[in-house]
Amino acid sequence: MRYACIDRRRDSYPVRMMCPLLDVSRSGYYAWRIRPQSARAKADQELLDKIKHIHADNYGVYGSPRIHAELLDNGYQVGRHKVAKLMHLEGLRGCPKRRFVVTTKRELSHRVADNLLKQDFSAKAPNERWVADMTYIATHQGWLYLAVVMDLYSRRIVGWSMSQWMSRHVVIDALGMAINARQPEGKLIHHSDRGGQYTSDDFRDELDRYGIKCSMSGTGNCYDNAAVESFFGLLKRERINRVKYLTRDEARADVFDYIECFYNRKRRHGYVGNISPADFEKRTTGLNQMVH
Repeated sequence: MRYACIDRRRDSYPVRMMCPLLDVSRSGYYAWRIRPQSARAKADQELLDKIKHIHADNYGVYGSPRIHAELLDNGYQVGRHKVAKLMHLEGLRGCPKRRFVVTTKRELSHRVADNLLKQDFSAKAPNERWVADMTYIATHQGWLYLAVVMDLYSRRIVGWSMSQWMSRHVVIDALGMAINARQPEGKLIHHSDRGGQYTSDDFRDELDRYGIKCSMSGTGNCYDNAAVESFFGLLKRERINRVKYLTRDEARADVFDYIECFYNRKRRHGYVGNISPADFEKRTTGLNQMVH
């Protein structure tokens, strides 16, 4: 495998430099080049080509665990350590985690709700517990603010809204989208932090209008809304931090693509058995609602 790694990069880097770095001799490498390729080497190359395709097809964000899951679904019988080794030799990796930054601020004059979740982010059925939050996206035109609503049952983003203003309207619009898309019935808890947008009378009135019970995080405790903050972490490191947006419209289109085309319908999520949120809902409930 080391020889193959050197061979793939010999047009970019000197062989005399790569051989010592990979702890092989130059004579051994040149002897390997003139030998017929073994069946195992051919199989490894075919597997690596498939790994590279999966990595590129998922925007370069998958590490070895999710690529391994994709390979298994495609009929490849291969161990996870083998996948990790091939990716390491090829220089392929996923996106490392980064620290999440809170953006919403509490309005001290607003009333707050009790924390009904108490860091229990499980749900037995869709539309039982929703969590919501806001984040910001930099563009050359200025900030774009994104509000989302997540269903804890599948970790699917069921509502979102974007605006150049960090106002109550952006969170109300995200809630409205979630309600229109999911048509929730029965008891539903909506959980957020204590940001002024969520504690506003207009937002609380919307919850009351649909009979949705309000829950809010404790003061300054990021772990009280960890599920949706984890989503923002994914969004930032897998998409937003990898591009530069010239306009807000460009950012809107890209965020829409990430949420609806990739995260909801394609990206594998460990919490739901390493399948996508949409696939999890379809397999466990038959639910296949569109989010517009």
